[in-house]
Amino acid sequence: MKKEIYITDYNCVTPLGFDVDSNWKALLAGKSGVALHKIIENQDAFYASVIDSEKLDEEFDRVFTQNDGVKFTRLEKMLLLSMKPLVEKHTITKDSALILSTTKGNISLLKNQTELPEGIYLSQLAHKIADFFGFKTKSIVVSNACVSGVMAIAVAKNMIQAGKYKDAFVIAGDEISEFVISGFNSFQAIGSEPCKPYDKNRNGINIGEAAAAVYITNGHSDEERISQNEKCRFKVLGDSAINDANHISGPSRTGDGLYGSIRNAMIEAHVSAEEINFISAHGTATLYNDEMESIAFSRMELQNIPLNSMKGYYGHCLGASGLLESIISMESALQNTLLPSKNFEEMGVSQPLNIIKENQSATVRYILKTASGFGGCNAAIVLEKC
Repeated sequence: MKKEIYITDYNCVTPLGFDVDSNWKALLAGKSGVALHKIIENQDAFYASVIDSEKLDEEFDRVFTQNDGVKFTRLEKMLLLSMKPLVEKHTITKDSALILSTTKGNISLLKNQTELPEGIYLSQLAHKIADFFGFKTKSIVVSNACVSGVMAIAVAKNMIQAGKYKDAFVIAGDEISEFVISGFNSFQAIGSEPCKPYDKNRNGINIGEAAAAVYITNGHSDEERISQNEKCRFKVLGDSAINDANHISGPSRTGDGLYGSIRNAMIEAHVSAEEINFISAHGTATLYNDEMESIAFSRMELQNIPLNSMKGYYGHCLGASGLLESIISMESALQNTLLPSKNFEEMGVSQPLNIIKENQSATVRYILKTASGFGGCNAAIVLEKC
């Protein structure tokens, strides 16, 4: 029999706040981090969700009063801040894993450089975080485009079930950079206004930045369950990741990869479409992604399940998005409140979806979290509130 795997703690650092409580209050009030920002010199401002660097530095200096003079990049500060509360509550042992989800890591270090700085390597970034907190195991990097955050949870689940680790600290982060903005702009994928997932008048994404962290453990013993004094407890019931092999940037028109990922995750979870209470979808507000998702959800007979996208609040946070959105989903379940898909007004996809339009009370037991990304990657997990 497979070990039961639980998420028992989480935290996040975003433009809406540097902990879950401040984020939740902002979300309940309908606040968004998306605003116009000047990111590239000699170019117009872009709509993006950006963390205030001055506030970030102040919070980092407040929390980490002693860091032995080690210098950290902006992204590293975001990651360390998101992770600190979890490390304080859960002991790192010789059997604890550190799993980092990111797409670009310290990509900003490349600016105006003629040689590759050491910190640009994702493995080096993970090692620096692991070394700071004193991990004994070799850190793991999950970098698979925009499904990375969801896959990192799956990797933790499967490795703990396989007996490789007793528990795992999963962290995720990406920051706004000229490189990322320029790349998406070259696709003409960036919206000229705050993004509108699934809306008829959507015209592209907003890039965002965030860091997030969750603690995942094997909950096989009653003694462990009691001793952890958890504020939350969510079982990771099922997971799957499938590549649709359609195009380097364009999603499958038939939704095959996402459909297969959802189907496999739900089969492993032993949960039917009728039992899912809430879907935290990817919802980038691009023409083809949103349409593909609607087809995949319809094929799985999930068209009546309440659904939202968090991109209207946070923008697309790349490697952090899947983990951050999973955290907000779990907080929604704990608070018995579903959040609207911000900026949605009129259905703009071919298949029906039950898109949440206002804060609503709900009893949530089963959550489906999905993600899709460049290269045809798709991922899904099923979570159960215990």
